[in-house]
Amino acid sequence: MSRRLPELLTGFAVIAAAGVFLAYALLSTGEVSTGGYALTARFGSVGGLTVGSDVKIGGVIIGHVADEALDPVTYAAVVRLNINNGIKIPDDSSASITSDGLLGGVYVAVSPGGSNTMLAPGAAFPVTQSAINVQDLIGKFIFSMGGSSSKPASGAPSSSGATPQAAQ
Repeated sequence: MSRRLPELLTGFAVIAAAGVFLAYALLSTGEVSTGGYALTARFGSVGGLTVGSDVKIGGVIIGHVADEALDPVTYAAVVRLNINNGIKIPDDSSASITSDGLLGGVYVAVSPGGSNTMLAPGAAFPVTQSAINVQDLIGKFIFSMGGSSSKPASGAPSSSGATPQAAQ
């Protein structure tokens, strides 16, 4: 029994620590730091963008998506972004929704403009580009290739315009 007591206490300590981590994860889900200042962007489609997704300039994280809502009049997706305090964004900048690759995460990419005037807190990006549905693009590519043949018809000239050279 004396040997089982430390094992039992260690087991209970591990279970208690796991419970604390689980409670923290459940309470902080969907919560994003409110540090920085807010900007808004309106998109026709947000694709897989979620609250907490990154906002980047040149691949460097400058903030996070704080909120997503639907404008009931225009049916545009209104995205509120929290930008880090040290980052100022020119007022002629654009925001687009892009991904890290075919299987990568979705984020908001900011392309800074050349203006000397900066976006004020609460301002909206004047130019935005919605998410591109990669599955639709791949489908269109596959179906467009299905109608054309990769081999030219017999007797037809090659599409490259070059004539075959005789072997020497």
